[in-house]
Order: sequence, then C-alpha cells, then structure tokens
Amino acid sequence: MKKIFILIILSIFTCSYSLMAQCNAESYNEACIAEIQSRGYTFVKSYKIDGAGGAKAKIEYSYVFSKDTEYLFAINGKDGEANGIVLTIYDSNRKLITTNYDKVNKKFYKAINFPCKVTGIYYMTFTFEGSKSHCAAAVVGFKR
Repeated sequence: MKKIFILIILSIFTCSYSLMAQCNAESYNEACIAEIQSRGYTFVKSYKIDGAGGAKAKIEYSYVFSKDTEYLFAINGKDGEANGIVLTIYDSNRKLITTNYDKVNKKFYKAINFPCKVTGIYYMTFTFEGSKSHCAAAVVGFKR
C-alpha cells in the first residue's frame, strides 16, 4: 500500500512539473497584437517561440515580404518584454537585415521595424540570450 501511495505522489508531481514546463506562447499574442495595432499596423501573422525549456537553441520561420511595405515585429515573453529573446531577420541569401538585440548595450527591443525593399522570402530566427523561460510570442504587422 505504501508503494502505491508513493507511486501516486510521484505521478502527480511528474504531471504537474511537465505542465508547468510547457510553453503557452499563445497567451502572449494579444499583447503583441495590441502593440502593432497601437502603432497603426495591420496584423498579419503570429509566431510561437518555444525553446522547449532550453532544449532548442534556435526557432526559424520564413515568410514572403513585399517590396515597398513596412513591417513591424513585436515580441512578448513572460515578463511582458522581449528580454532574452533575440529576433534576427535575414534575406533569401541569409544576409543579416536587422535584429532586436543591441549587443553593445545588451538591450532587447520589444518591437522593430523592417522596411522591405525587395519582394522575396525572408527568414526570421529566434534565439535565446540569457532567457530562463525560452517561451514567447512574436507577431508581424504591415502598413504601406
């Protein structure tokens, strides 16, 4: 009987721990959408940034952006900021376009603009710099 009780307690603890460790990035979307809309941008797409508790070092997405369109990316983590979440945008040749992380000042920007000059596929990579949660959401909006 004592062994069964211990197994039940261990099962409850294991299930509770795995639920706490999951990334609920969708809960951060609303704040990101509000950020871009408050600046006059139209919401286009959201991105889940789930680093699996640190197991994934990089999450990558691609998207086709249009020439003469200005895009705004907003990032939101558990602290309501982008702290520890690095967004880097590359063109189709993997040439660095912009990032939300200022390495010199070690500052993370919650939102960054991207004025697209050439229609094409662009890559957005999300990495973690000192992040403990490895969970966030990002959205992109546009205006012409």
